[in-house]
Amino acid sequence: MTDSLKDATTDSLTGVAARLGARIRAATAAGSPLRLRGGGTKDWYGQGLDGDVLDTRPYSGIVSYEPTELVITARCGTPLAEIEALLARHNQMLAFEPPRFGAESTIGGVVASALSGPRRASAGAVRDFVLGAVLMDGRGEGLRFGGQVMKNVAGYDVSRLLAGSLGTLGLILEVSLKVLPVPVSETSLRFEMGEIDALTRLNEWAGQPLPISASCWHQGALSLRLSGAQAAVVAARQRLGGETLDNGAAFWTSLRDQSHAHFGGGALWRLSVPPAASAIILRGAQLIEWGGAQRWLKVDQCDAAQAANIRSAVAAAGGHATLFRGGDKQLGVFHPLAPAVAKIHDRLKQSFDPAGIFNPGRMY
Repeated sequence: MTDSLKDATTDSLTGVAARLGARIRAATAAGSPLRLRGGGTKDWYGQGLDGDVLDTRPYSGIVSYEPTELVITARCGTPLAEIEALLARHNQMLAFEPPRFGAESTIGGVVASALSGPRRASAGAVRDFVLGAVLMDGRGEGLRFGGQVMKNVAGYDVSRLLAGSLGTLGLILEVSLKVLPVPVSETSLRFEMGEIDALTRLNEWAGQPLPISASCWHQGALSLRLSGAQAAVVAARQRLGGETLDNGAAFWTSLRDQSHAHFGGGALWRLSVPPAASAIILRGAQLIEWGGAQRWLKVDQCDAAQAANIRSAVAAAGGHATLFRGGDKQLGVFHPLAPAVAKIHDRLKQSFDPAGIFNPGRMY
């Protein structure tokens, strides 16, 4: 790219940012809600959608990428596919394996939703990889938090707060993320066993030096993915036994992108519990990931009484339940907040979005 073309591109993006700021200031002045939206691949997630669409896709592009530093910075409208393709050319990846949900998925939506894939239990969640961010608040001002290096901790917690905020705190203009090398070797195993035995094994293995990067129990079968140095993977394979899982890569992709049959039809609940929690006996079919910490419960129908029963059972196990997809959202998508936590949410919202224009009602 020539210098003149770079300058033209920079000027164009500066204009896009200015227009976004002007739109936000006008909405704040009028008290008109805005619906922050990238590719729209996660419009179904959360409570209702309200407000005029503020399309983030025009503010797109890689700001910087330092493969040797394991850091990438991109604008909110940058397609996830574009980022993953660039990382793949350098044999690197977003280790939290964000679900794609379609070609239109953007990096801003990845951070705002904070959804992670099968590798989350071993590698960490989205928030663990956020190094810094630029947020445009309800005043149309750009606020910079964190940095672009892993050792920079200034404002780090604020950057991490944006992960999972569903656009309710402001528009994420840019985000800097830590990336990791692609594992040298991977293999997948399958074991025939029941739910209780699977949970017992997973918790036993979690305390051992095994290169387990993903796990899934479903319909009487436990699947494991081993990742790392070839010698470590081979040694673990011999130690654990089991059968080789055919088409292992495709299987884990179906979990990551939720194209697996378990995710279709009915009301899908996401149960987040301590990995050591025993089997939670509820009506419906379950798929268990993350060493037992994430359990997907699928029910044909769900009324208020059943929703209350699900949340009560999960709370008793030390976790919380989210009505992830399908079902009646009037039951409440996210687990009710404790009063003290709700006050913190309110104060954060007031600080960044005093007029309450960003994605109102998307979370609670």
